[in-house]
Amino acid sequence: MEPALAAATEEVVGSEREEAPPVVYTMENKPIVTCAGDQNLFSSLYPTLSQQLPREPMEWRRSYGRAPKMIHLESNFVQFKEELLPKEGNKALLTFPFLHIYWTECCDTEVYKATVKDDITKWQNVLKVHSSMDWLIVVVECDAKKKNKTNILPRTSIVDKIRNDFCNKQSDRCVVLSDPLKDSSRSQESWNAFLTKLRTLLLMSFTKNLGKFEDDMRTLREKRTEPGWSFCEYFMVQEELAFVFEMLQQFEDALVQYDELDALFSQYVVNFGAGDGANWLTFFCQPVRSWNGLVLRKPIDMEKRELIQNQEATLLDLRSYLFSRQCTLLIFLQRPWEVSQRALELLHNCVQELKLLEVSVPPGALDCWVFLSCQEVLQRIEGCCDRSQIDANVSHMVGLWSYATEKLKSLGYLCGLVSENGPNSEDLNRTVDLLAGLGAERPETANTAQSPYKKLKEALSSVEAFEKHYLDLSHATIEMYTNIGRVRSAKLVGKDLAEFYMKKRSPQKAEVYLQGALKTYLSEGWPLLITHTRKQLAECQKHLGQIENYLQTSSLLAADTNLTEEERKHFCQEILNFAKQPSDGKGQKVILSMHPFAQLKNLHFDPPNAVIHVGGTLSIELTLVNQMPVTVNVDQIAINVHFNIEKNSYRKTAEWLTKHKISNGIINFPNEVVGFSLSRSSVPMLELYEMYERSPSDNSLNTTGIICKNVHMLLRRQESSSSLELPTGLTLEDGAHVLKCSNLILEPGVNKLTFRTQGKEPGTYTLRQLCISVGKMQFALPHIYPIVQYDVYSQDPQLKVEPCTEKASEASLTIQSSEKITSISLPMAPAYHVIAFDLEVLYLPSTSVCTVENKNLPGKELWRKNKENETFHNCMATVDQKVTIDCPWSIYSTIIALTFSIPFKAKYSLLSAGKRKYIQVCVQNMSEICFHLSDSNLKSSENCTDLILDPLNSKVEQHIYNKQAVFFVWELKWTRALPTSLQCQFSVNFCSAPSEEHSLSLKPYIYEFQLENFFTLYNVKAEISPPLGAEYCKTGSLCSLEVSITRLSDLLDVDKDEALTESDGYCTTKLLYEVVDNSSNWAVCGKSSGVISMPVAAQATHKVHMEVMPLFAGCLPIPDVRVFKYLPHHSAHSIQLDADSWIENDNLSVDKNVDDQADNSSIKSRSSIHSATSAEHKGLPMPRLQPFSPGQVFNSSAGMQVLVIPSKDDHILEVNVT
Repeated sequence: MEPALAAATEEVVGSEREEAPPVVYTMENKPIVTCAGDQNLFSSLYPTLSQQLPREPMEWRRSYGRAPKMIHLESNFVQFKEELLPKEGNKALLTFPFLHIYWTECCDTEVYKATVKDDITKWQNVLKVHSSMDWLIVVVECDAKKKNKTNILPRTSIVDKIRNDFCNKQSDRCVVLSDPLKDSSRSQESWNAFLTKLRTLLLMSFTKNLGKFEDDMRTLREKRTEPGWSFCEYFMVQEELAFVFEMLQQFEDALVQYDELDALFSQYVVNFGAGDGANWLTFFCQPVRSWNGLVLRKPIDMEKRELIQNQEATLLDLRSYLFSRQCTLLIFLQRPWEVSQRALELLHNCVQELKLLEVSVPPGALDCWVFLSCQEVLQRIEGCCDRSQIDANVSHMVGLWSYATEKLKSLGYLCGLVSENGPNSEDLNRTVDLLAGLGAERPETANTAQSPYKKLKEALSSVEAFEKHYLDLSHATIEMYTNIGRVRSAKLVGKDLAEFYMKKRSPQKAEVYLQGALKTYLSEGWPLLITHTRKQLAECQKHLGQIENYLQTSSLLAADTNLTEEERKHFCQEILNFAKQPSDGKGQKVILSMHPFAQLKNLHFDPPNAVIHVGGTLSIELTLVNQMPVTVNVDQIAINVHFNIEKNSYRKTAEWLTKHKISNGIINFPNEVVGFSLSRSSVPMLELYEMYERSPSDNSLNTTGIICKNVHMLLRRQESSSSLELPTGLTLEDGAHVLKCSNLILEPGVNKLTFRTQGKEPGTYTLRQLCISVGKMQFALPHIYPIVQYDVYSQDPQLKVEPCTEKASEASLTIQSSEKITSISLPMAPAYHVIAFDLEVLYLPSTSVCTVENKNLPGKELWRKNKENETFHNCMATVDQKVTIDCPWSIYSTIIALTFSIPFKAKYSLLSAGKRKYIQVCVQNMSEICFHLSDSNLKSSENCTDLILDPLNSKVEQHIYNKQAVFFVWELKWTRALPTSLQCQFSVNFCSAPSEEHSLSLKPYIYEFQLENFFTLYNVKAEISPPLGAEYCKTGSLCSLEVSITRLSDLLDVDKDEALTESDGYCTTKLLYEVVDNSSNWAVCGKSSGVISMPVAAQATHKVHMEVMPLFAGCLPIPDVRVFKYLPHHSAHSIQLDADSWIENDNLSVDKNVDDQADNSSIKSRSSIHSATSAEHKGLPMPRLQPFSPGQVFNSSAGMQVLVIPSKDDHILEVNVT
């Protein structure tokens, strides 16, 4: 560690040395510890003590929650003097003794009483007078003295006396050091205990005194709003604390103190700029008379510190001293790169603070101060780092190099060192004044050959010396910026260097830097920098006589909106003046890029598809934007057209060409800001073409791909040395395929031009280049992009089956249709005439034949419908059909695949509640998209006023999700008898939900169905009663089941069948009933089925009783009761049995001719299978069962349950819960 505070220590104690200089054992900056008592004794122990004390670190815990730190303690041991004790109001911590030690080796009681006790008493009285409570008494024990004096008391008696006399309440303040000069374990243990106590007391003293000092300092800072508060006084107080931290080698804490002072002063300066100024700031508003830069080569600049202490420092003095102290601490912390960062911020901030405080600064003085400071910081960092570290951290230092270069340049312009004629007398006087403000060179840099002082003085001495220093600095700065990748900053320094070369009449050197800067700004898009650099480059090119380059740059500047109107007109006039000059006789014209002169906005083909037949006429309307600020007379505008015949061009029919062309015929070109992009000649655009290979037999696609037709231009070597914005080697082909317009006037802004051409040879024509001729100049667009093409074709009649792009032909068509074939005869038409007609193909799901009808639908609407089908048919249930078209001029057939989408599937069901009837329609979404359903309606096809369909749907609109179903219900009401058959039609409007990507608006969905025999004829009711005397049914007990079948209407047409028997106007019919328990909860005892004769009259009732046994406990559903019509057998050879024998038969077997829609009506009797088998063997005729239509039989007991309790004898409880 450098003796950073040695000078300060000498200054504080110097006045005391003349009167009675104390004994100072070391001159290092360490905490002071006074030594009283036996000085010879301490002198013998000092070498060991000074060596052992800092060896072990101690943990220093501080207040206010600050993190503890491990520090190594060192002390500066001096002889005790009363003058060293701090006086009242003294805030100096450097000379503050933190601990007082009294040394003695007395082992004789008499000697102790005679001299030592009195000496210790006087010592402690002096400490009490000055309120010094940090002291320690050390008693040294030597075995040699004990052997010489046998009558002395043991050591403990002296120590006890000292503790009793002086350490009543602080017995630890007296320690014993045994045989300190011997090399023994006892002596080492004694030393360890003593050093631990000494370190502890020192830390306690540091914590207490520093805490009190910080409290006093904080109190002083809080008084800063009072009128008499002085920043300089406070500065000295807080710096004292920083000195103490530095003395303890706590450099980070010391740096914090200076940073706080820096921030406090900066805040006051900012407040002063806002109108809230402190009185003490007037001391720092003195005019600047010295600008000798920063002083970083010694730890403390005592001159500037004294100026601050005496409140005579200027702003630059304060900032210089404050930064020098921060620099010293940062170097101690091995953070030299932070020094450069802080230095750059300091220099910029000082410039602004001088403006805020309105300090008077001579012209160029601040530039000198900044230049010297940059050089001083750089040399200070180079002095403490090796070359490898400096090379690896150039990014931290390059800012100072750049700032120093900028300030040296300002000094050169100020002192006339850059002018053509050299400095005049006024410039020389200004130079003398600036050098006088530097003062004499400092002693620490007097022997340095390249000190900042010598560099500046030499640079301002002559024009040649200035140029040498400025170029060295500029080149070094550019190299550093380039090495670290800061290209923009390097180019900015290069621009300054180019300006310097222009002042020196060396435009050839300036052009290199300007071109490099312009290239960077163009690639990154900085418009103002581009404009400014181009102006400099134009001047440079004019001096160099580069006519083409100058004209190209002038055209860019004439179109640059960042310039004023006068500047733009000036550069435009430069171009027009050159164009008006007479030709040199060689006939060669100057070719420039058209990009800044004019830009293509759009191009419009007529016809819009850009496809014409041989002999047809094509019109091309070109929209051109003139970017010049004045009207320009143009001699000619030419478009170079490239003609191409492909190998498979015979396959490109008019149909194929039209399909691959844009429909509106308008091609828009991208808008480009003038001067932002590089010239198109340097980076050619891609010319990509689609490539298709189709099969000649069925026209199916075999291969497809993309072809680049200008590979030779993309892969050619780009010349890096060519100008950035000039086309090189550009020529226009003056041949048969050139479109021209002559003698035009281009007004500023939008201009429309029309070109016409006639198709001669079939093939593809590509618009490649555009050239505008003005006098002896040509503005060329070498590549038109996007690619613009038109096609000329020659072909046989072709059939195109797709939605038309134009309205259908008005000519009449002859149509002849049969069951599956439709013939269409076309009218006569001229060559290459398109006959378009619309066809609508309808699909009827009920038939297998597709019909073709001629509808007068606009082609655009039909195209839209087909597009929608293409989009959504993958999401719906679909039906695929095919249409085959044959033409007389082709041996191949055209097959069209049509896909019809079915969005919904509907089904109905008839619901009954007694005689009341309900119709339920279920609509199921078969697609993957969602729909909105609205305006649902159900009506009968017969116009019957006695029928009412009352809707029970609560919502007018419903949302149906994909693969989901929605139900609609109507109640059927009538006032008179209705027919047995009822034809119904259900309709609902539907459209795609708003959340879908495509919106569909389609016709209503219609579903038709027919109701047959829907009136309720019978009501079936079943009841189960517990045994007599029992309240509930029990498991295992027989219960009574009563089945009641009631006729609800009189004779109807539906009853007139084979089962009806009529006698004297009294009609009966035969019914078969069956009791079935599919869940096996009940056991039917006795007959489970039978045939009854039912009167056909309203309210006629037949009851059947039987016994059932519950098999489980719980709420059991009542067994199902099924009723069928009992019809006789039709076989003439079968023997008819008596009806009564059928009725009495318990085990009934019948022919189960049951409809598929009524599976629930099939009979599943437990005992009928065996009987049927036996009856078949006997050859008996089988009667037939006919189920009733849905709704004719109403079971009022459906869903009812009976409570069954378990039997008391059951040990295992089985409960059936349904």
